[in-house]
Formats: sequence, structure tokens, C-alpha cells
Amino acid sequence: MDRKLDILAFGAHPDDVELGCGGTIIKSVKKGYKVGVVDLTMGELGTRGNSKIRENESQKASEILGLSCRENLSLKDGFIVNDNETKIKVISLIRKYKPNIVFANAPLDRHPDHGVASKLILDSCFLSAYITSNESILLSISISQT
Repeated sequence: MDRKLDILAFGAHPDDVELGCGGTIIKSVKKGYKVGVVDLTMGELGTRGNSKIRENESQKASEILGLSCRENLSLKDGFIVNDNETKIKVISLIRKYKPNIVFANAPLDRHPDHGVASKLILDSCFLSAYITSNESILLSISISQT
């Protein structure tokens, strides 16, 4: 199986990617691009529902978006850290999927997990050695605050 993705989108929580760049993903899939999503947490601290509900919603959203794959790193919601252990997990996924484009949470956001996730993904892209050339792009997605 070819694991190469055109776009790999990281979100701190399930629904971050859908809210931040769901439309872009749908358009990209319709153009034939292979797109995957990695949720860093299960969103267990969320005030709307629980982690099981979020997991079911993520599965349904993946079908609607037409994703090639979706993974969850099950980091602790509300306490994402940009340490070596976490970077290694993210680097392994970047190397596994070899994306041309990476989406990540915006660096400045009122939710602390979003800012940490942004820096984590940026650092991991650099360290992976796949997202360092002019042919690769790292984009930040802004999550609606409404």
C-alpha cells in the first residue's frame, strides 16, 4: 500500500481540522489529492460530549471529507507538550506519509493546546527532514473562536 499523502493535516483535537480547513480538504480530495488527518488528542476535556462521541464524529467526518487515513496520537487533552518523546511520535508519522503539504493549528490561539501543537508540528516537520525543501509547505489553520 502506498502511504504517500499529498496533504497531512494535524489538529490538537478532533474537529480542529474540520473547523479550520475542512473546505480545503474537500476541494483537494475532489481534485484527486490524497489527504490524511492526525488528531493529537481524543478531546476528552471538551465541554460538548465525550471522547467516544468525538471518536464517532471523527469517523463520520473522515468519510464526508474523503480522507485516505486518520490517526489519533491519544496525547493528554489540555496538556500537549512539545518534548522529545512527542516530537518522535509526530516525526514518525511525517516520515510514514511523506506529505507535500502539512496543515497545523495556528501558533497564536486562545486555546493553549493549539499554540503548543503548532510549534510541535513545526519543529517535527523540520526534524523529519521531509518538510524542509521548497517543494514542501507548512500551513497554519486558524480555528474559529465562535
